[in-house]
Amino acid sequence: MNPLKQLAGQTAVYGLSSILGRLLSYLLVPLYTRVFVPAEYGINNEMYAYVSLLIVILTYGFETGFFRFNQTHDNKDVVYSTTLISLLVTSSLFAALIICFAQPVANIIQHPANSEYIVWLGLIISLDAFSSIPFARLRVQNKARRFATIKLIGIFTYIAFNLFFILLCPYLLKHSIGVGFLDVIYNKNIGIGYIFISNLISSLITILLLLPEIVGVKYKFDYKLWKTIFRYSFPLLIVGLAGIINETMDRLFLTYLLPKGIAMSEVGIYGACYKISIFLTLFVQAFRFAAEPFFFAQANEQNAKKIYSDTMTYFTLVCSFIFLGVMLYIDIAKYFIGSKYYEGLPVVPILLIANICLGIYYNLSIWYKLTGQTKFGAFISVAGAVVTIILNVWLIPIIGYMGSAWTTLICYAFMMVASYFFGQKYYHINYNLPKIFLYFGLAILLYVISVYLNIEGKTFRIAIHSLLMLSFLIIVFLIERKNIRSLI
Repeated sequence: MNPLKQLAGQTAVYGLSSILGRLLSYLLVPLYTRVFVPAEYGINNEMYAYVSLLIVILTYGFETGFFRFNQTHDNKDVVYSTTLISLLVTSSLFAALIICFAQPVANIIQHPANSEYIVWLGLIISLDAFSSIPFARLRVQNKARRFATIKLIGIFTYIAFNLFFILLCPYLLKHSIGVGFLDVIYNKNIGIGYIFISNLISSLITILLLLPEIVGVKYKFDYKLWKTIFRYSFPLLIVGLAGIINETMDRLFLTYLLPKGIAMSEVGIYGACYKISIFLTLFVQAFRFAAEPFFFAQANEQNAKKIYSDTMTYFTLVCSFIFLGVMLYIDIAKYFIGSKYYEGLPVVPILLIANICLGIYYNLSIWYKLTGQTKFGAFISVAGAVVTIILNVWLIPIIGYMGSAWTTLICYAFMMVASYFFGQKYYHINYNLPKIFLYFGLAILLYVISVYLNIEGKTFRIAIHSLLMLSFLIIVFLIERKNIRSLI
């Protein structure tokens, strides 16, 4: 099979669980932004920023380490059991500690009245970190359908319990239906906490579905192998930590750098508008799920570098198309959030471009993973984190969440450029830069034209924007018609 067709097929299947699944859960955003005020929704964004950081710490790069040593080690079962035992021990220890010290942690992050949030989120983090290795094994075994099925069941569970607790229970209570039963399972004072409870139930069900991958294993812990994997993976932990600082810590910077009276509201508005850029983020995530094992599998092929180059070109093309689609139809996309959040819409194009840069960086990062020089990934990510911290501290007090948006773009652009130049030195790939710049530049140009036209009537504006989108597709087809026929 054509390698790019194989990658596209895998991306489509993983996309079923990540893009479609996340899109379904993303449909909860209109619910959240209409039921909860920005300050309440801000708490949700703040808490999940902590979750993102701690999951990276608790997986400590072993997911990629598993991919690498599953390819090179003679006994693949030992690689799997060693990594699985490692995460089981650390995740269990973390869960025990977080339960014991929930109240002090709640005091530190200035939510002393909600220590239960800490317990629920701690359990979610432990379960999700541990499940990363079984999911990684499914990806290595090309069991994309099972991977997607389990992910989707988890997401449907999360959505169902959100709807049950946030919509159905208040409705039943208001109409005095099943009051005795509701008194047992529902407490209206929990409010935003039901998002965390729904997530915890989803994580528990996911672990149960993964039991065949967990129980049906001949467990053996190879300490020498573990040390080798850890040495390889530790720089990736640094990469992951720096990446989370770049990706989600802006919510925490907003929380602590803005006046207390408006901080949570600003975090809520910024987080809600960030969700609009999630259309692009979800594609990048689905691509990453498929691409990482794919890149390792292609490493020994004669035309590997040509495949990596072509992948970059078409990845940039798809990202440019998504960017243009969101921005040309922002009049429609904005309805995914409540009207009280609209003031934050100017961050959307900035965050979309930032995420394109991040996606390109993920493509470029294959050089240090293949060559084993993961320390370079750590250097670049740490430098990006430094940029993030400095610019957020500088810009947030001046321009609020717009400072966070511009910081995200500058950081990811810096990491993209740095990775490209280091990669060309240590693992040269002849990327098709003219095409990449053409597609990305064309999307930006058409968006700028749409802004410059400044059409008043909404219907007429959408019609003109549709013509701009059509012109993009026609230009792409004329350039790529031979390759399109070949792929088909």
